[in-house]
Amino acid sequence: MPTKKVKTNGTEIAVFEDAVIYKRGEYWHYRLWLAKERKYVRLSLNTTNLNTAKEEVKKHYYEHKAKEYAGVPHFSKTAKDGVAMYLEQRQKHIGINITKGRFSTIKTHLEHWLNYIKRDTKLKELGINACEDYFSARQAGIGKKQSISHTTVENEQSTINAMMKWLYKHQQTNINGFEFTKLKRADGGDESLRRNSFTDDEVKDIRNVLDTYIAEALQKINETGNLVKAITGYYLVISLMFGLRRGEQTQLEWRDYEEFEHKVANEDYGLVKLTVRAEISKVNKTRRIVEKDIGYFAELFNLQYPRITAYQKSKPKELQKKFGNTIIFSPNGDKAISNRAIAYHFDKVMKLAEIDNLEKRNIVPYSFRHYYITQKVNSGLVPTSVGEIAGTSTTQIENTYYHTTDAKLIANAFAGYTIKDGLLIPT
Repeated sequence: MPTKKVKTNGTEIAVFEDAVIYKRGEYWHYRLWLAKERKYVRLSLNTTNLNTAKEEVKKHYYEHKAKEYAGVPHFSKTAKDGVAMYLEQRQKHIGINITKGRFSTIKTHLEHWLNYIKRDTKLKELGINACEDYFSARQAGIGKKQSISHTTVENEQSTINAMMKWLYKHQQTNINGFEFTKLKRADGGDESLRRNSFTDDEVKDIRNVLDTYIAEALQKINETGNLVKAITGYYLVISLMFGLRRGEQTQLEWRDYEEFEHKVANEDYGLVKLTVRAEISKVNKTRRIVEKDIGYFAELFNLQYPRITAYQKSKPKELQKKFGNTIIFSPNGDKAISNRAIAYHFDKVMKLAEIDNLEKRNIVPYSFRHYYITQKVNSGLVPTSVGEIAGTSTTQIENTYYHTTDAKLIANAFAGYTIKDGLLIPT
């Protein structure tokens, strides 16, 4: 029996169990109720002959039923629906192969795409060239006084196509990605690559200011705001020491920290090893960084330990939590200092250190990471080693940091020579 009540008076005729052919004007049409989608699919059979219509309808009927059994929807979801489906899936991966910060970035990228493609656009109506002017549209949306970098757009396009690939796999689209217009590499000259870093002299000033900044906060640690001030000061100076990304550093726990000694030429040196776990790393890969220990972690531990212990005792469930699983850069071990606090104290330190032209040079807390990597490059480490330490690709290190500093240029100039009796002699 048909799943919907149909008339069989000669103008509407039941076909199979759940389909109908009917006349509209002189031509026969076909109608099938799709129970899962709770909609009728309707189409013209393009014939006035009943027998031809009955034969023609078989092709459409079997095609629709095959798709229905395979779970392939006939009616297209909207772009908004597709984004919601993809984000729901990606949210399940937080803590497995993406971080909360990365999920937030994906969400932002796809919001820009929805503004461009229009939220109610049907996914199955999208062709491979539907986003070819995406960059131009993003530039126009930003406004005349601002611009959007090629890298930002390329990252957005990568996210969009990752979603499209997933939607295609789940039979929601007819394409598995867009062909975006290839962007020309923006070459602002070598200076553009290092303008958001610091000079060595500036870093010396910043380190001196940070030592004083932390000491002042520790002297009056019980006054409002001084605990966060001190912890943020430690965060900034350790950022200079280890060159971590913000999302990695703010999620570090005390179990990721280790002190040890290493003997060089019969001298013992104190070292610190930090483990950046895969689940907090931007690239989802564990790495370890070793640097000289100059006491900042020990000071921070002594500052936090009594407060974290008191916080845990005030929460019975937290008593089961080991101290090693508490967050390093946190007033209570449970929640990291905020991005707002980092930005606020960074600006204050920059003013105290008299670092000029912050906005023009695009100086931000992330600039500490740029300086750290630049120092590794200038020390003579090969790109592969620098990439391993920084948690980024060798290509990124080569393209961004090599051959961009005076120190490296000078080192390159003297490569292959030795000095003998005041003269440069080829080796």
